[in-house]
Amino acid sequence: MNIVTASRLDTLPKQFFSTMVSNVQKVVQAGHDVINLGQGNPDLPTPPHIVESLREEILDPATHKYPPFSGLFELKAAVAQWYRVEFGVELDPQREVSILFGGKTGLVEICQCLLEPGDVCLMPDPGYPDYWSGVKLAGGEMHGMPLLRENDFLPDYSAIPKEQLAKAKMMFLNYPNNPTSAVAPLSFYEDTVRFAEQNNIVVAADFAYGAFGFDGEKMISFLQTPGAKEVGVEFYTLSKTYNMAGWRVGFAVGNADVIRAIDLIQEHWFVSIPSFIQRAAVTAITSPQDCVRELAAVYERRRDVFVGGLNKAGWDIPVPRGSFFTWVPVPKGYTSVSFAEKLLHEAHIAVAPGNGFGTHGEGYVRVGLLASEERLQEAVERILRVI
Repeated sequence: MNIVTASRLDTLPKQFFSTMVSNVQKVVQAGHDVINLGQGNPDLPTPPHIVESLREEILDPATHKYPPFSGLFELKAAVAQWYRVEFGVELDPQREVSILFGGKTGLVEICQCLLEPGDVCLMPDPGYPDYWSGVKLAGGEMHGMPLLRENDFLPDYSAIPKEQLAKAKMMFLNYPNNPTSAVAPLSFYEDTVRFAEQNNIVVAADFAYGAFGFDGEKMISFLQTPGAKEVGVEFYTLSKTYNMAGWRVGFAVGNADVIRAIDLIQEHWFVSIPSFIQRAAVTAITSPQDCVRELAAVYERRRDVFVGGLNKAGWDIPVPRGSFFTWVPVPKGYTSVSFAEKLLHEAHIAVAPGNGFGTHGEGYVRVGLLASEERLQEAVERILRVI
C-alpha cells in the first residue's frame, strides 16, 4: 500500500532542535565530555513541595477520571489570583483563562484559531522556531520583524511594508526574549497596543521567561498595559518558572474572544491535562514563591560567571537582563554554524546557531545558562582556549 501523507506536512519547517540534539549526541557517543548549553531544558528539579503535592493528588481516585474539557476551575482561579498578585492584572477566570498542554501547544493553537490561508503573521526575527510551525499548519504567511542590537532587540513597527501590514492578522512577541534575552519596557507595550488597535492585529505575547529578571528588575507583563486585553493574549508556562518542563502545563490569558476560540479547538483535540497535574499546578502558583526567586538568583549568578568571564577577556556580549539565555556575537571570520561547530568539536561545548532562529539570528549563537556555575566557568575556559 502506498501511503500518501497530507501536503500540509510538507510545509512544516525542519525541526531545528532535533537536528541539533542529534549532532551533540554523536560527539557524546564518541566519548567526549560535552557541556550542553544548546537547549532550553531546565537542568534543576521541580521544587519538592510541588512534587509532594502531585504525589498526594494522584492518590485521590477522583483525579483518575476525565477532567473538564476546559480545565479545572480551581486552576483557572489560581491563575487569575497569581496575575492579580504578581502584576496587578484582573482576569475573569472563566472567560479570560485557558489551560494549555504547555505553552508551546497554545502558541500553535492560536494560529489555527485566527489565521486563514494567506493571512500574514508578524514574526520576531530571530524568534522561537515553534511559532513558525503554527503559522505553517494554518496555511498562513510569515513576515519577519528584525530584532537588532541597535534597537535593543525590539521590532520597529514603522519598518513593516504596507502590503504586509494590510494582510497581517496577528503577531508574536516574546519578552524576556528567546533567543536574545532582551526585555521590553512598558513604553514598547504601549506602542504595541496602539499599533495593534490601528491595524486590527491580534497580539500573542509569549511570557515564558517572565519570572527571570536580573539585578532587581521585575519583568513586565504585556497585560499590564492599558488596552492590552482588547487586542491580545499572553501565554505562560510553568516549565521554566518551576522547573516543570516535563509536566506540560501552561495557560493563555487575556482577550475573552481569543480564549474562547482556544478552548473550542482544544475541545476537539484534548480532554485537558490530568487533574492531578492541574492540582499540583495550583500548589505551584499559590504557594510562597521563594523557590522562584531563588531560581532567578541562580540564573543571575550563572550569567555573571559566563558573560562576565568572557567579557572580562575582551568579548562584547550584551549582558542579559532576563531569561536564562545569552546571545553571543560570533567572532570575526565565523558564521553562526561554523562557530557552533568549532565549539562542539574542539571545545566540546554545545550551543545553538543563531540562524536557526531566523535570518537576523546570523552572527550569533544562543547559550543556555543551564549548567552549574562550575561547568559554566569551565565552558569559559574551554572557549578561550580555542578562540
